[in-house]
Amino acid sequence: MITLVFLGKLADLAGRAECECALTSGAINWPDLLALMEDHLNTAIAEAALADRTKLALNGAVLADKTALIARDGDEIALLPPVSGG
Repeated sequence: MITLVFLGKLADLAGRAECECALTSGAINWPDLLALMEDHLNTAIAEAALADRTKLALNGAVLADKTALIARDGDEIALLPPVSGG
């Protein structure tokens, strides 16, 4: 199982703040994550995740490149929307 955490407007798109998803293999990468979100949530959240300004964090560490994602059983993946303000 992995835990997906959605912050800010992404939680609204996902319809929840977090969800747990079973892994079908030992690990999940970026394309697998997008497919998982489309299958278990909705296309809107997957599209929002694709945006350049949406960041990914794996177990609390923000990834510089989403395509570097390799998550395993027990990991937490957070989707971080762009931050506005000043």
